[in-house]
Amino acid sequence: MMKKNILALLLTTALSGGAQAETVFVTLEKDNALAVVDPIAAQLIKTVDIGSRPRGIAISPDHKFLYVAVSDENTIKIIDAETLKEVGKLPSGDDPETFALNPAGDRLYVSNEDDSLVTVIDINNKKAIKQIKVGVEPEGIAVSPDNQWVVSASETTNMVHWIDTKANAIVDNTLVDPRPRALGFTADSQQLWVTSEMAGTLMIIDVKTRQIIKTVKFDVQGVTADKIQPVGVVIDKERKRGYVALGPANRVAVINAETFAVEKYLLVGQRVWNLAFSPDQKRLYTTNGTSNDISLIDLDSQAVTKSMGVGTYPWGVAVKP
Repeated sequence: MMKKNILALLLTTALSGGAQAETVFVTLEKDNALAVVDPIAAQLIKTVDIGSRPRGIAISPDHKFLYVAVSDENTIKIIDAETLKEVGKLPSGDDPETFALNPAGDRLYVSNEDDSLVTVIDINNKKAIKQIKVGVEPEGIAVSPDNQWVVSASETTNMVHWIDTKANAIVDNTLVDPRPRALGFTADSQQLWVTSEMAGTLMIIDVKTRQIIKTVKFDVQGVTADKIQPVGVVIDKERKRGYVALGPANRVAVINAETFAVEKYLLVGQRVWNLAFSPDQKRLYTTNGTSNDISLIDLDSQAVTKSMGVGTYPWGVAVKP
């Protein structure tokens, strides 16, 4: 009997593809809420009121806390990732939208778009320790995995600003294509990938020289150029592929991270904004703003396998193992 039970368990695991249980959290900008999703079962577990106009979201390195930018309340809320109860607030400055956590999880860097500032927050003390003047309309922001750099993208100045994490000061700037929207470092901290919403491009920047080494232009058959608006970008840990959300083109571009060639375009929901990997990087989740759903991309087959309705205007996404 025991052997039969073990065989049944192995068969069930094989049929399910060996998928690990995880939870996907999605901010719903127009519902003022947080959606909690079981992606393997393709089920919306619950929706939790979170505050007025939530957008940016991240999970702490120990997976105990969620940080949510509640833009119209001018704060970043700290949410217990198990109970989903608010346990604190961080002084983010005005109208926080996007932010980045450092690898240790004790510093948070916030883009204050209206004030052309980056606010540096000491998470443990819940205190803003520095405001750094950057270009006009900062939005995309990222911290390098080696914690050497914070990079802020200014949409109107068309620059990325290189902030030294020790000095909390800009030490260099790189001119990029118009309206840079999102940033992503490779896991080895050697490259920074930057999307340009207006030019329809992706720029690969060498971190050592802080110079652009490659510009990738997107061209989707049957989609006019004005609809191709690159936003969110992520690169896998092995630096084999990168993925770019193309906004109202309703596609995710799959890019070979070694040759920088576009391998394919995956059709997802409408106005795809942001992306997040599963913890094992076997799946990718996208937030699709105007179709009010998220899509699941299987990265082994490089195919979209599921879509799940989550609520009105999904924006940010974070994943808990």
